[in-house]
Amino acid sequence: MRKLALLGECLTAGLLALLAALPVVTLLPALAAGCAHVKAHVDGESTAVRAFFGHVRAAFPGGWQPSLGVVAAFGVLAADLVLLDAGLAGGQVVAAIRAAAGAGLAVVVLRAAAGWSPGRTWGEVLRAAARHGAGDARGSLLLLLALAVLTVITWQLPVLFLPAFGCLLMAAVAVDRRPRVRSGRTASARARTRPRSRRAS
Repeated sequence: MRKLALLGECLTAGLLALLAALPVVTLLPALAAGCAHVKAHVDGESTAVRAFFGHVRAAFPGGWQPSLGVVAAFGVLAADLVLLDAGLAGGQVVAAIRAAAGAGLAVVVLRAAAGWSPGRTWGEVLRAAARHGAGDARGSLLLLLALAVLTVITWQLPVLFLPAFGCLLMAAVAVDRRPRVRSGRTASARARTRPRSRRAS
């Protein structure tokens, strides 16, 4: 039942995030609110629609400029891929580089959305997301796999895009919380071993 409830909240988060992102300038705030919605469910906090749009309003200041920048960057990369697909010399190599750049940008955007919290500026959040994307290769790979699954599912069954998108937001939250979970386990393991080492001495 808990897994079904989580899946239902991911579906809700995906739907609300897509609706909130329609004006384009709200892309990053909408994704951040979607991730916050998933976090709220996991932490036992309110997942009401009003709370979601409260997160959108909180994330909007300073968020519309980078949102436009992200959309413009994806637009340029997509246009370049279309032109390169027309059969230009060396187009396959350049297309692969452009696709990798787009995937990297998507990973940074997802990490930024999951890492945002009230009171943090988007400049700070995006810089931290870029650092974490480069420093946490395993987490970035997990997000790339989640993006690949979303692409394949949407290509085969477009009707499943919405639940898959919600699960992508959940994956971003899970990757964002991985370092804290890992450090917490390490600290607890150290705490368990300290009394033994003292007794042994």
